[in-house]
Amino acid sequence: MVLFELINPAPLTEAVKSREGNIYLYRAMWLIGWIPPKEGALRYVYLFWTCVPFAFGVFYLPVGFIISYVKEFKNFTPGEFLTSLQVCINVYGASVKSTITYLFLWRLRKTEQMLDTLDGRLQTESDRQKIHNMVARCNYAFLIYSFIYCGYAGSTFLSYALSGRPPWSVYNPFVDWRDGLGSLWLQSIFEYITMSFAVLQDQLSDTYPLMFTIIFRAHMDVLKDHVRSLRMDPDKSEADNYQDLVNCVIDHKIILRCCDMIRPMISRTIFVQFALIGSVLGLTLINVFFFSNFWKGVASFLFVITILLQTFPFCYTCNLLIDDGDDLANTIFQSNWVDAEPRYKATLVHFIHNAQQPIIFIAGGIFPISMSSNISVAKFAFSIITIVRQMNLAEKFQ
Repeated sequence: MVLFELINPAPLTEAVKSREGNIYLYRAMWLIGWIPPKEGALRYVYLFWTCVPFAFGVFYLPVGFIISYVKEFKNFTPGEFLTSLQVCINVYGASVKSTITYLFLWRLRKTEQMLDTLDGRLQTESDRQKIHNMVARCNYAFLIYSFIYCGYAGSTFLSYALSGRPPWSVYNPFVDWRDGLGSLWLQSIFEYITMSFAVLQDQLSDTYPLMFTIIFRAHMDVLKDHVRSLRMDPDKSEADNYQDLVNCVIDHKIILRCCDMIRPMISRTIFVQFALIGSVLGLTLINVFFFSNFWKGVASFLFVITILLQTFPFCYTCNLLIDDGDDLANTIFQSNWVDAEPRYKATLVHFIHNAQQPIIFIAGGIFPISMSSNISVAKFAFSIITIVRQMNLAEKFQ
């Protein structure tokens, strides 16, 4: 299918840029109203559409949940309340993350301009093949996220609506779902559409860090191949070899500048998620273990997967990026430099020193973004479950 053609590597006969790894990402941004036309009357129509998802996903949902708790708290069953509360907390985080992502979209564009420079410095078909594979990998990952996020929203909508309750019980001043079957479905469909705005915005905020770190890793892999080939061509003069080394240093600096450009954006969005993941995951697991039937449990299980996808793949990729820096330093040291001229060796030492500085992203200036940090903040979920079990809270609320 044409829709899914980007999940397979393009042939080397086609010119592919690193930014094409974000094609599906940008299509979703266009759909949600984040990429307006640069000029023309349609720009103003599109900007109106931009306001619609923000109005419902960023402003209405957080307020609607709170009003619903104030007015309808006595009518909630424990399972319905936990389903609503776990999403409510995540909606507040998603509102902050999507706003940050939207405001910092210019950083993604600047990063892509630097990636275009790296693409122009590819030397061999092997280099190009790595970029082709990376582009397919990024688009494939985004589709997986889309299926899981949409699957959660759809399964929650159907499981609750078919059981006679609105899926998230968000306050609606115009419809009382208790007035009949038509009102129930009208409320449920309205909640599904509204939640879909928030889910897509949340997905965009969760996927861009993963997409760009995958791209950075691909260029680090290309750079390591270039380092391995230093001074391996007997036909090159020492001046040519030195220029090859300088080109490698420049490539490394461009990769570091790409990371620096996107770092403030990642720092803010991942910090928000780190702050929420433990409580949201804990409430969801309690709902699954104690208050869900089969179909509601499926919906909650998909929600658990979406929560884990918000940080774990990116944190794992950050660990791999740190390892790539170590591998690059070792590759530089193991290159063919022993009989090189003094100028070459001095530059090589400087290159090794810079390569040994790990590429680390810091969440909110507090938590290093890594698997260990992610596991540490996620452990709070099991603390919540332990408290519920020891105090028999689940039985008291049933």
